[in-house]
Amino acid sequence: MVDVVSIASYISERYMKEYGERIDEMKLHKLLYLTQRECLIKTGEPMFEATFHAWKYGPVLPEIRQLYKVDGLKSELTKEAQEQYKEVFDYVFAEYAHKRSFVLSNITHGEYSWLHAREGYGKYEDSDVPMLLEDIKKDADYFRQRRIMLRILEKSGLNKGKNRIYVV
Repeated sequence: MVDVVSIASYISERYMKEYGERIDEMKLHKLLYLTQRECLIKTGEPMFEATFHAWKYGPVLPEIRQLYKVDGLKSELTKEAQEQYKEVFDYVFAEYAHKRSFVLSNITHGEYSWLHAREGYGKYEDSDVPMLLEDIKKDADYFRQRRIMLRILEKSGLNKGKNRIYVV
């Protein structure tokens, strides 16, 4: 596994290079969550060991929040880790980095892991409930199965033209 601070630093730096501006904190947390989920989809293993918390606007890593506030995301991700997880990072950036923070927040509000952790809380009620890695794995399994079904539909020709089905 890779150090989560290095991953957050990498995402922040890559975002600056690609978009010419500092990533906002909400977007950083959502991209970290989506990176973890995508790694689970592609490898079956988590990329990093850190516990997301189910805050009202989606998953948050409190340790990253503290570092972000003091501009402390300066840890370098090794070239080996960048290469090992290139496909994951490239996918997350292509699919999600260009989206607005509140769009990403809404996406994570539909994830089982966030919903399960927030049972008993209102949608925008404050909470600091840890999200379980096992629940994020369930989200990953769900998306993996959807992608498999999409590939089957595309091969069969049923997913062409007006009847196109989109799966993230």
